[in-house]
Amino acid sequence: MRWTVPVVMLRRYQISASGPLKFGLLGFRRPLPGLRPFGYDYDMLNRKSPEPDALGRGVYSATEGLRLLNFNRPGLARSDRISRNTVARWLRGYEHGGDADQIKRHSPPLWQPDYANDDDLLEISFRDLIELRFVKAFRDIGLSLVAIRECYQRAADEVHDERPFSTQRFRTDGKTIFLEITEGVKEGKLVDLRRRQNVFKTIVEPSLRDLEFEASTVARWFPLGITKRAVVIDPARSFGQPIISIGVPTEILANAVKVEGSVEAVAALYDVPKSDVRSAIDFERRLAA
Repeated sequence: MRWTVPVVMLRRYQISASGPLKFGLLGFRRPLPGLRPFGYDYDMLNRKSPEPDALGRGVYSATEGLRLLNFNRPGLARSDRISRNTVARWLRGYEHGGDADQIKRHSPPLWQPDYANDDDLLEISFRDLIELRFVKAFRDIGLSLVAIRECYQRAADEVHDERPFSTQRFRTDGKTIFLEITEGVKEGKLVDLRRRQNVFKTIVEPSLRDLEFEASTVARWFPLGITKRAVVIDPARSFGQPIISIGVPTEILANAVKVEGSVEAVAALYDVPKSDVRSAIDFERRLAA
């Protein structure tokens, strides 16, 4: 369930005196007879279209989701990276105990995600991705999973939504809700009111600023900052893959620069501002860091 390039995005045609006819698809070039790609990463063209239930929700594989969860926004301190196993425990629950003197028990997921994830495949929707960002923030400040679960349940009860951190209510009343749900938690950086206020100001609030809401829930994420709006992650566009404002995936633009050799050449090829190409490069570089 991956992103598919529309046929209408076919770009340039080339005829070479020393080789076969070649055409460019979003800058991808390949010889017609063998259909073997060269230059750009042709794998993106082989991605299958998402299932119908993914339309409007976005869909990310474990690898894609982890890259976005571990993304570090410009101007913020670098946070700890999380693993696939950690995300799976949050979304699927996990078994614990089972020793000679203990009964094996199952801890349920923190919430019911959009996709079942009942096999080895781990897929994440856009809204679940945003929830995971905030759960990760709790982990980054030193909370155990037990404490995270308690805070999460308090937030869900307060907001009346099982995914509270991706709601307009949390965007509007986030500080009040955060202080309420962390009251009495004496782990990590939440040992007193002053530190809890500082955590909200330096970690939670900056993550909220980059989100845009429609109705009661999150609609899109601007990972480089909402004021810049150069890169957007919107589940209603390109199945939630990171794109620049006119819709070209950042991955394609960044790869194109490696092949074409300059920002100027790629900007001309795709009819986009050079600043958008630079933003795509910056975003992809931070994803890979």
